[in-house]
Amino acid sequence: MSLAAYCVICCRRIGTSTPSPKSNTYWRDVRKIIKFTGSLILGGSLFLTYEVLALKKSLTLDTQVVEREKMKSYIYVHTVSLDKRENHGITYQARKELHKAVRKVLATSAKILRGPFADPFSTVDVEDHECAVWLLLRKSKLDDRTARLQAVQEMSETHHWHDYQYRIIAQACDPRTLIGLARSKESDLRFFLPPPSLPSLTEDYSIEEELRQLLASLPQTELDECIQYFTSLALSESSQSLAAQKGGLWCFGGNGLPYAESFGEVPSATVEMFCLEALIKHSEMPTHCDQIEANGGLQLLQRLYRLHKDCPKIQRNIMRIIGNMALNEHLHSPIVRSGWVSLLAEAMKSPHIMEASHAARSLANLDRDTVREKYQDGVYVLHPQYRTSQPIKADVLFIHGLMGAAFKTWRQQDAEHQGPTDEASEDEARHTTCWPKTWLARDCPALRIISVEYDTSLSDWRARCPMERKSIAFRSNELLRKLRAAGVGDRPLIWVSHSMGGLLVKKMLLEASKKPEMNTVINNTRGIVFYSVPHHGSHLAEYSVNIRYLLFPSLEVKELSKGTPINRSGPRHSPALKTLQDDFLEFAKDKNFQVLNFVETLPTYIGSMIKLHVVPVESADLGIGDLIPVDVNHLNICKPKQKDAFLYQRTLQFIRETLAKDLEN
Repeated sequence: MSLAAYCVICCRRIGTSTPSPKSNTYWRDVRKIIKFTGSLILGGSLFLTYEVLALKKSLTLDTQVVEREKMKSYIYVHTVSLDKRENHGITYQARKELHKAVRKVLATSAKILRGPFADPFSTVDVEDHECAVWLLLRKSKLDDRTARLQAVQEMSETHHWHDYQYRIIAQACDPRTLIGLARSKESDLRFFLPPPSLPSLTEDYSIEEELRQLLASLPQTELDECIQYFTSLALSESSQSLAAQKGGLWCFGGNGLPYAESFGEVPSATVEMFCLEALIKHSEMPTHCDQIEANGGLQLLQRLYRLHKDCPKIQRNIMRIIGNMALNEHLHSPIVRSGWVSLLAEAMKSPHIMEASHAARSLANLDRDTVREKYQDGVYVLHPQYRTSQPIKADVLFIHGLMGAAFKTWRQQDAEHQGPTDEASEDEARHTTCWPKTWLARDCPALRIISVEYDTSLSDWRARCPMERKSIAFRSNELLRKLRAAGVGDRPLIWVSHSMGGLLVKKMLLEASKKPEMNTVINNTRGIVFYSVPHHGSHLAEYSVNIRYLLFPSLEVKELSKGTPINRSGPRHSPALKTLQDDFLEFAKDKNFQVLNFVETLPTYIGSMIKLHVVPVESADLGIGDLIPVDVNHLNICKPKQKDAFLYQRTLQFIRETLAKDLEN
């Protein structure tokens, strides 16, 4: 407006003024107007441009800030060290430049090939050397299974990241990736966030009472009668009795609870043991697992697990429950959310073989990306326990005797000054607490090695349980079902058994031959190793009733008997044992099974007073295969003194020769 008015005034002045005697006066005034007008237009334009840009800046959202907040962690911040040499050294700069170059190459190739190059990562404001973290995270969530597994493997093998980078992946990865990292041998434990905090305890809180309430909330039908019996005992104990009996936690050795005159005489912590043993049986039923999860059982078991870090027996029973619950895929998400994967990943790296093996079973049941089989309670993979690129070509199964265990039965022979332990030695080539897991796995890495444990602790309970105990036939059917679920029979296999475990193997194979769905177990069985198996009975059953009941449950002892305990002139075999031997001998010859028999030649000390030759040479002779006497007792017949001992080397030779064709393919 002001500019237009000024122009009008100037024009009027020119029009009303007297003509100048000189002609150039007119053009002088025009030049003045043009200069003034041009300066006003230029200044106004600059002012308007500044105002428009300022307004745009104030109204425009910084997309880089949004992307940065979306991609970076809110909790774990990259703290820069004050030491310049640490952050700007040659190694740091070289790695940064290398990552920058790789990123440019990927971006260029993506443009040339017109392929998508991780759009979020091409614009996000992150350091070039941090792109690998996000690229691996994105790759781990792809639908392509091969790409996912490769991403998890690359994560697990990375050891140069900063602490916050591990934590970023811990927060951003999906459950499938988290489980894969837990089952990767080289994974850093910083990949796993601590489990969520549990509610604080009140002064009147009693974990025994919580366990009893959880147990009471579960259905009490369709259970083993002995489990019902002891569950009812645990539930019937009053809160006042529990409070009066509180004491230190009992860490029981062996495979079960010791004998007690009455339930009320044991400490209150023993109530936890009874409840956990009952919960193990409950967790074998899918509908009961749902109830355990719905009633807060995962959190309660986690509290108990943390509380009793110094008692492996408690922790192993808890992991047995988690492993059973993991058999149900719809419970995988609650198990992961409750923080159990972090605890299991830590237990996998334990030097204690039993603890690591229980954790390995639980994680294998959670890992549906690489594991097709399901490992039910009592079936433990000793090798491979982690994900591996090594192709598995055959299986070797270890079956212990009734008073044995899945791990300690197969330990190296104890030195005179050293008792049994489950902690791994620093030099496993010289000393091992489980030779199938260390020696055999190293000598034959293409084998899947499984050790089986049947629940002998419940047999101990049944000393007072008003119920008949399980027979060999019952146990063999139960184990056969569990082993088939674990994929036994899909590959060539060899059975390795000690004592009465050999009778179970014979019974399982005979039962499998009668069931069409078990034909693969028979067709893929290549051979059997028997360590002092009483094919024709044992002298143990001929001793007094007190010793007999102390060592084995009575029904199994009767099946081992060479003659009836009442009539010494009775038949050489019990009827069941003779039938089993005759049927299996004919069956093994027909199938051309390779057989290797070992037998002890030294007596076994039972306590400090009794010396007994448990399985004589004539009883250990199956009738086919080599029979090799060894100068050891019944307990040490399956425990080599060292790796180069005859017992181990002959067993290794048998396995290699029997599976030679299968391992070559």
